Order: sequence, then C-alpha cells, then structure tokens
Amino acid sequence: MDSQKVDMFILTNGRFFESYHLGQIRDRLLSMDDSKWFILQTVQFKDPTISLIVSLVGGTFGIDRFLIGDTGLGIGKLLTCGGLGIWTFIDWFLIMRATREKNMITLQQLLY
Repeated sequence: MDSQKVDMFILTNGRFFESYHLGQIRDRLLSMDDSKWFILQTVQFKDPTISLIVSLVGGTFGIDRFLIGDTGLGIGKLLTCGGLGIWTFIDWFLIMRATREKNMITLQQLLY
C-alpha cells in the first residue's frame, strides 16, 4: 500500500489505538495490497473518549461495556450494579484502554 495512504490512516485514526500499536499497524498496512484500502476506510472504530463519557454517566449499568462489545461484562455490571460501585470506579480508569484494545482486535481481524 502507498505510504501516503498509510500515513493518512494513522493521522486520522491514531487516537483509536494505543501508541505502541501504531508502528505495528503502519508496518502491516505498508505490506498489504491496495485492494483492502476501501474496506479499511469503511470501518468505524469506537472512540475512547466517548466510552469514558458513557462510563461516567451509565457505567453502573454496564452501558460502557455494551458499547465496546463486551456483552458478558456488561451483563455482569448490570446485574451487580457495577460491582456495588467498585467495578464502575475501576472502569473509569480502564475503559479507554479497553476501547483501544477492542479497536486493535477489529483492525487485526480485518487485516489478517
């Protein structure tokens, strides 16, 4: 793939991934052919900032976990009222990283 396209992808979508993944993403995108570029442009990644806001507002009910696709954890938080508030508090610090990891898994499934 063309390095300009890869750099454009990294610039526009870099905030959706952990910084240490960006080098790996760049290398993988450079080695793939242009046929996946159109598919790559249509993927909607979850915004970590939105996940944090949702976690602050509705984290007790597991809405943040449902948002990023962790259905099992969302049900667990819903049934335990966020682990009596403890789980909710912990997720305020972990939800952004969990969202970025889910985005990386989505990208890996697309590229491999």
